[in-house]
Amino acid sequence: MKPYMMRYLVIAYLSITCANLHAQERDSLSIRILDEITIVGQGSRSDIHQLPEIVSTNIYAGKKSSLIVLDNVQGNVVTNTMRQVMAKVPGVFVWESESSGIQIGISARGLSPNRSWEFNVRQNGYDISADPFGYPEAYYNPQLQSVQRIEIVRGHGALQYGPQIGGMVNYILKNGSEFSRPFQLETYQTGGSNGLFNSYNAIGGKTNKLNYYAFFDHRNADGWRGNNQYRSNTGSGTITYRISDRLSLTTEFTRWEALSQQPGGLVDSQFVQNAQQSLRSRNWFNLIWQTTAVTSDYKISANQRLNVKLFSIYGDRNSVGFFPAAGITVEDAINPSTGEYNNRTVDVDNYRNYGLEVRHLLNYNLGRISNNLSAGVRLYRGATNRYRGGRGSNGTDYDISLQSGTSWIGDIDYGSKNASFFAENLFGLSEKWIVIPGLRYEFLMAEASGYGGLNNNNPVYLQNQERSRGFLIGGVGLEYAATSTTRFYANATQSYRPVQFADLTAAPTTDVIDPTLTDARGLNIDAGYRGNVKEYLLFDVSAFYLKYDNRVGTIKQQREDGSFYNFRTNVGGSISNGIEAFAEYNITASAGIDKRIGKVSIFVSYAYNNARYSNFKVVSVVNNMLSETNYKDKIVEYAPKNILRAGFNYEWKGFTAALQHSFTDEVYTDANNTKEPSANGQNGLVPSYSVADLTLGYLHNNGIQLKGGINNLSNAQYFTRRAGGYPGPGVLPADGRTFFVTVGYKMK
Repeated sequence: MKPYMMRYLVIAYLSITCANLHAQERDSLSIRILDEITIVGQGSRSDIHQLPEIVSTNIYAGKKSSLIVLDNVQGNVVTNTMRQVMAKVPGVFVWESESSGIQIGISARGLSPNRSWEFNVRQNGYDISADPFGYPEAYYNPQLQSVQRIEIVRGHGALQYGPQIGGMVNYILKNGSEFSRPFQLETYQTGGSNGLFNSYNAIGGKTNKLNYYAFFDHRNADGWRGNNQYRSNTGSGTITYRISDRLSLTTEFTRWEALSQQPGGLVDSQFVQNAQQSLRSRNWFNLIWQTTAVTSDYKISANQRLNVKLFSIYGDRNSVGFFPAAGITVEDAINPSTGEYNNRTVDVDNYRNYGLEVRHLLNYNLGRISNNLSAGVRLYRGATNRYRGGRGSNGTDYDISLQSGTSWIGDIDYGSKNASFFAENLFGLSEKWIVIPGLRYEFLMAEASGYGGLNNNNPVYLQNQERSRGFLIGGVGLEYAATSTTRFYANATQSYRPVQFADLTAAPTTDVIDPTLTDARGLNIDAGYRGNVKEYLLFDVSAFYLKYDNRVGTIKQQREDGSFYNFRTNVGGSISNGIEAFAEYNITASAGIDKRIGKVSIFVSYAYNNARYSNFKVVSVVNNMLSETNYKDKIVEYAPKNILRAGFNYEWKGFTAALQHSFTDEVYTDANNTKEPSANGQNGLVPSYSVADLTLGYLHNNGIQLKGGINNLSNAQYFTRRAGGYPGPGVLPADGRTFFVTVGYKMK
């Protein structure tokens, strides 16, 4: 489809809108629409909910979705412990490779957990990753104490939110709307293992005309491993002013800075000997992130509403470290020939992104059936400046300055542009049946220029790389109301993952990029049954199918002169299928004794995932000749077959207790399914592991709160990933047994 066709789609939508400006009053078959996400789950003590059919201008009917209420999570949210936060979302795989919680890595259905880059990660509805189209790593993740809710939409969310095959994760920050007075205060002070100290302080309030919220958060610790200290500071403020009963304007700003020492990876023998050891004392990682957004919400009429978001991201990623050619077993020590440390390597990224997203919801009638049309337009521009291989200092502290007279080995500018139109329509076919077809048109452009290496100290410039394309994806969702509180649902949706910046800038002297390289494509299918039985049983059981085509990889090729080179191209695909099931049962409520002895509940979250390559071409050089094989039927890396989480919760007169057990199956770390650990620790099996966590809390009526917990009760020694490069390479151990204690107050 040509770019100009997007204009016709927009015109067609506007025609429908105008034709329905005077829609009839909604009848008994209308869908309940919630004005603000903040009211979902308000007043409930449960930490997990299912998203309603429609919230504001967004349609969630027919989708596989979850809503986590952070105030009710019984776990360590101070350090963003995602295995606890996501415990009741079946199938979420979590990388646990650093103590701070600064870097969150989650995935599902056989996708990569690397900084959650297979999800479209958002904050308050706008992108917060480095660049969702060229470098979708989510370096910044909100401090969870500042988060009201987390929306998770699988598969079908691609139609409303764009790139990434895994779906969407949206962090909704506190904005003061949950307060009842013009001024309220909340403060939480936390201490714990390994020198952990966290101070979270916030003010907020609500009047007839406005609500506001501002917080400052500081966190520091020494870390569980050696050379693992970190600190982070976050400041944020948001103000919503209601200009009238129909129009409101919200402005928000967040600045986050984090500095962490990177202990590096280990080989397997080192991990067994002492998982807390580190051979790196001079490796540092620094992140600075600023997000700004202005949002307008306008209720055009009883049947129409409009949401407009204008947002920007200014982000910096800086690292400095020592990476010896001899590998990770070589300790970073004083060089005897110089009497000093060796010089370190400096890498710097700058991200400058801007976007506009407009969403419109129209309720209209066809006969006596009420319908809802959600549609919008998105414009985005991203710019990344990447500097690599600078010769840094021989010091020990964080320092990204270059040695005098030296230059970067690589200096590349990346750019991305996006324009899209999306629309979904909820058709109420009857009192029980609804169907939700949708489409999305994307126009994408990615470009790269600069130099990616030096030859005799002279830059080797890239041939300017540019990829532009436009395409249409579609999908359909379905729901059937089996009872007033339960639903059968199903959906089938196309999705995509754009060509990444790295795919446009292969090494100029050794690599060649396929001129026909295309975006990866996905097909997500879900079918399930969900709902609740009275007030004591919540459940969601479903089956899924995910087809992931056009995966990008590198194969060896040979030139006419006999030399070999790496060829970056689409090498194959994979198929994931399985089941995802969740149930939470309130034992005492079902027996009618919860008012006398308190709430006793249990939950089980289980996922089975069979993720295998359907086709994966591999060409290598063997005995100076090309050798071709195919990894078909090999298990996809970092795709555990079984993930089981179960827990027990007790609540009584402000007292809470939660015990959770997590089991994650073994995973391979490469497409060849290497079992035995490699000498450098980068490849090999990641064994299965089990972790238990205990959390206790007490909330007094006057707002004083006490909370504490022990993570990894049994002090299990395990790891969740092997790193091929930074922040490894090698095995990255997970934390052993740790504890935390929080004292807090929230003004009533």
